[in-house]
Amino acid sequence: MAKNRIVTHDAGDKAEMGSYNDSGSSDSNFAEKIDITSLHDDADLSNSQTGEVGKGLQRNLQARHLAMISLGGTIGTGLFLASGSSIATGGPGYSQIAYTIVGSMVFCFMSSLGEMATYLPITGSINAYGTRFFDPALGFMLGWVYWFSWSITLAAELVASSVVISYWISTDQCPGWVWALVFIVVLTALNLTSVKAYGETEYWLSLIKVLAVIAFIIVGFIYIGGAIGTPIPDAPKPGREVFDISPFHGGFIALFSIFLNAGFSFQGAELVGIAAGETKNPRKNVPRAIRQVFWRILLFYILTILIIGMTIPYDDAELANPDGDIKSSPFTRVFVQAGISVGADIMNAVILVAILSAGNSGLYASSRALHTLSKEGNAPKFLGYVNRWGVPVFCVLATTLVGCLAFIVSLPQVGQGQAYNWLLALSSTTGFIAWLGIAFCHIRFRMAYKAQGRSLKDLPFMSRIYPFGPIYTIVICLIIIFGQGYAAFSPFNIKAFLSAYVTLPFIVILYFGNKFWAKTKILKLVDVDLDTGRSSIETSEDDEDDQEDKKRNWFHRILSAFKSIF
Repeated sequence: MAKNRIVTHDAGDKAEMGSYNDSGSSDSNFAEKIDITSLHDDADLSNSQTGEVGKGLQRNLQARHLAMISLGGTIGTGLFLASGSSIATGGPGYSQIAYTIVGSMVFCFMSSLGEMATYLPITGSINAYGTRFFDPALGFMLGWVYWFSWSITLAAELVASSVVISYWISTDQCPGWVWALVFIVVLTALNLTSVKAYGETEYWLSLIKVLAVIAFIIVGFIYIGGAIGTPIPDAPKPGREVFDISPFHGGFIALFSIFLNAGFSFQGAELVGIAAGETKNPRKNVPRAIRQVFWRILLFYILTILIIGMTIPYDDAELANPDGDIKSSPFTRVFVQAGISVGADIMNAVILVAILSAGNSGLYASSRALHTLSKEGNAPKFLGYVNRWGVPVFCVLATTLVGCLAFIVSLPQVGQGQAYNWLLALSSTTGFIAWLGIAFCHIRFRMAYKAQGRSLKDLPFMSRIYPFGPIYTIVICLIIIFGQGYAAFSPFNIKAFLSAYVTLPFIVILYFGNKFWAKTKILKLVDVDLDTGRSSIETSEDDEDDQEDKKRNWFHRILSAFKSIF
């Protein structure tokens, strides 16, 4: 979220109540330090009671919701807008390499997350796993930085939504803050209704994005083949003539810059782990989502970059899109060149959908991270309240409030938005911190699993690329975290340096500050609790999701068949 790249967690472009019955054994020392009610099992416990706070978080997300949440989480403004600037920076060749490397890293950390999330499906899993497998101070740090990141992202989406709407309705006719207010009210209402409302909304928003990308790929290949579009006089023909102009441009520095952009574009993939704790039959549906979605994401990104690189020359003046203007989005350009004049309006609408999807997912993810912090004693106790629909009401409202305050300081009338720029800089690297935390927790999980003499055959889902997967993820994340400010050193620019690295001191302060204040200790491998929260209930092959699949109408059946191709 900094400098010249698209600065949104893509959700589209980033602990439950005591009602959950623990069927496994619990470590008494662990339970004394941590509220084990934050660690629940994976049965459908929507009818469980939590005494004074009503019902707990409920497992109402279905398999199709989880698949679209994880798929739509990485398809956003990072793909629709930043892909053009990546090709302008290093050409289509380097862009393909960079997105492939980062895509492979996403597969690795999702495989790690999938193994833990199926073994122990916990809402707010990113911070819960840090607390559970290593040190409560790590969970404290991961939870707060993840919550802060998505809260600021919510504000970023509000800013972006007002800009997109101005394409149709100018700010002279209606100020941008009015649209931002409308969208935040709608998103908050959806997240206060029930987790199923969030899942259903995200399903359809993500579906629109996916269909738009599929349409783009089809139109792009037909245009490259010469079946549609009007050739531009004296311009290179779409296909190899465009691609071969300079597929590798700018050298290593350009490749590294695209590498950073690609990393930010994929953020949001971890949402599948956040939602696992509220998903029906997670031991079946989480692995299904991870197996299916990764290849589709990689397919979408690689084909998209290939089509843009073969239709628009890398040195096209508008491809870099420095102002984020929808008129110069590479998607829009390809549609227009192919003779589809309404391409600008179509893509503007799709980008608005991507923005709303990111805001919707950001509000959901951050509220669940905050709820987990509360149940672990790392946030005010009242934030642990859950209403009868399974919604952590005060967590949602707190996140909304912070997002609104950040949006207010982004207004030109309030300090020319300088405070907001610093907030964005603070949250820019937290997505990579979360990924790094997932990989590290996976290593600790496996080490504890082995130290306690357990068999890998008992894992519901096993990552077959361990230990390479988490190690590779850690290396790539560290390169991005420490390498993102490379431009600040030649010549040295103090503002760019602080913008790139201001997050790191806060991360250190949060971890060691909590460690000093709460006197936490790194858990011994033999003391890591691998049982509390595991379910002894075997899931049925003919569960509610399968029954719902059988009841789908002709539209859903055709759609399912179409999606299977991708």
